[in-house]
Amino acid sequence: MTRWFEEINLNEDFPMGSHTFTQDEIVRFASLYDPQYFHTDAEEAKHSHFGGIIASGWHTASVGQRLMVDALFAEEKRLIDAGQSPGVSGPSPGISSMQYTTPVRPGDTITYSMYVKSKRVSNSLPGWGVLITHVSSTNQNGEAVYSAELVSFSKLRDYKMPLKLKLLLGLTKVPLLKSLIKRGS
Repeated sequence: MTRWFEEINLNEDFPMGSHTFTQDEIVRFASLYDPQYFHTDAEEAKHSHFGGIIASGWHTASVGQRLMVDALFAEEKRLIDAGQSPGVSGPSPGISSMQYTTPVRPGDTITYSMYVKSKRVSNSLPGWGVLITHVSSTNQNGEAVYSAELVSFSKLRDYKMPLKLKLLLGLTKVPLLKSLIKRGS
């Protein structure tokens, strides 16, 4: 998120945008990254239980990821334009779950959104919080298509490193102590 950890509200809907999938795009993505016949071969897919070409789930998720990043950059710009200081996003240590519930077909327009489901201060990374974010998407018929639970880090705005931790970090920079610490590991 582009907001400081303390300013992130739980369950606040954050629209990410929409994307219309084309058959050419579906085939191109699948040819590169998921070359299964039901993503790449219209004739063969027509005779499968899918009844035609469908997008790879990875394609559906990748489009959502792109829309999320674009929406977060737009939110950062909005905050700056409003004279506010945007927060600092960190990396993601993983995905808790991912589900593809309805196939995405050529011509489908998928709308994505997200919300922060839970948050806590990190136990292992001082000055950072951990976010559990729920991403969901629906097609033009309102059918759920894809959802995921993402884990990510968000910087705390007002974090002040405790003196004890500062001292410990400082000690790791002293060459003799650094070599003793490495030997003890």
